[in-house]
Amino acid sequence: MEHKTVVRNESCQVSSFNIRERHNERKNEQYFNGDVFLERSNMNVHFKQHFKADGTPETYHETFNRMLDEKTIVKRGTKPDAKLFCEMIFDINTTYFEERGGYEFAKEFYQEAYNLAVKEAGSEEYIISAVMHADERNKALSEKYGRDIFHYHLHVVYVPIVQKEIYFRKNNKNPNLAGKLREVIPQISQNKKWPPRVKVERNGKFYTVNSYSLLQDRYHNHMKEMGFDGFERGERGSTTEHLEVLEYKIQQDTKRHDEITKQIEKKTTKLNKLDEDISIKERIKTDQKRIDNMGRPSLVSNDFVFTPAEAKELKTLAKKQHNANKRVNEATRKQKAAEEERDKAVAELNKEKKKHVGISDHLKWFDKFMAAMKRAPKKLMAVIEEILRSPPEHAEPERTQPERTKKIQRSEER
Repeated sequence: MEHKTVVRNESCQVSSFNIRERHNERKNEQYFNGDVFLERSNMNVHFKQHFKADGTPETYHETFNRMLDEKTIVKRGTKPDAKLFCEMIFDINTTYFEERGGYEFAKEFYQEAYNLAVKEAGSEEYIISAVMHADERNKALSEKYGRDIFHYHLHVVYVPIVQKEIYFRKNNKNPNLAGKLREVIPQISQNKKWPPRVKVERNGKFYTVNSYSLLQDRYHNHMKEMGFDGFERGERGSTTEHLEVLEYKIQQDTKRHDEITKQIEKKTTKLNKLDEDISIKERIKTDQKRIDNMGRPSLVSNDFVFTPAEAKELKTLAKKQHNANKRVNEATRKQKAAEEERDKAVAELNKEKKKHVGISDHLKWFDKFMAAMKRAPKKLMAVIEEILRSPPEHAEPERTQPERTKKIQRSEER
C-alpha cells in the first residue's frame, strides 16, 4: 500500500477556541465520531501544554489572553472578525504505524512533526497546545483484521505570528528618526503568515504557489531528512485512506438506512395493534348504555317492567357483578397504558422517519461527491482548496426603502 502523509492548516476565529479545545483535550462526554475510546485517552501524548500556578491546565482562551498580557503576541492592527489562531493537523495512513511498531513508533514520528510545527510557528512560545491522539479507532481496518486498530495523528494549535517592523513617521518630532526602525512586534496575522499565493523560483523560472502547498513540501522533506521513510507527499486535505473510510461510512449509513426502514415497518404494525386495544373501552361504553336503556315504567304501578330476555340478562349480570368492576377497571388501565404506548410509538415513528429522510439526503450527497471524486479528483480538490482560501460568503444586504423610493422618483421624472 502506498502511504501518504499530509499536514493541513486551518485558520479560526477566537470563538472556535472552545470547540477545538473540547475535541483535542477530550473534554466532551460524547463525540459525533463514535470511534473515540475515552478510556484510552490517557495514552494521548502532549508535546505542549500550558498550566496554571496551581498545576491545573490552562484553557486555550486563558493561554491566549496570557500571551497578550505578557506581550508575547500583539493584536495591533487586527480586524474584529480576524482569524487569530490556527491548527496544524499532521496525518498519515493508519497502517503505516501498524507496520512499524504502532504506538511507540507513532510517538517518535509525531515528536519530529512537532519539531517542524515549532519552526513553522516561529517559536514554541506561540504554541497553545500540541497533542497526539491515540484513542480514535479505525473502524474499517479493525473490522477487516478482527482487532482494534487505532489511528494516530497530531493536532497543533498555535497563534499565527509575523514579525512586524514599525518605522518612525516622517513628520515626527525628531527629524533624524524619520523612516528609521522604531520596533519589531510579534503581530497576529493569519493573512501575512499564510498568504494565498507565494512567488517561488524553480529552475530559473518564477511561479506563484499556494503557501499551504509549500508547507506540505517542507513537512515531507523534513520528515525524510530526519530518517523517516516509506511514505510519499500527500495532497492537502485528502489521502487514499480518507476515501476508503468515507466509502466505508457510506456503506454503514446504507445499512442504517435499511435498519430504520425495518423499524418503521415494525412500529407501524405495533401502532395498528395499539389502536385495536384502545377500542376496548369504547365497546364497554356501548354495553353500559344499552343496559341503562333496559326496562320501562309500569303503566299501573311504580314498578319497572322488563322483558323476559332483559330479565335473564340482568340476572346474568348480577351473578357476575363482583367481576364486572374489576373487568372495567382492568380495561381502563389497559386502555390508558395503550394510549401512552401509542403516543410514545408515534413519537418514535416520527423520529425514525426524520432520520430516514436525513440519511437518504446524506447518501445522495455522498453518492454525488464520490462520483465527482472518481471522475475528476484533481479538479474537485482544486475547487475545494479554492473555496477554503476564499473568504466566507455573505448575503447581499437588501436595499433600504428610501433607496428604492429614490429610484422610482428618478424614473418618474424621466
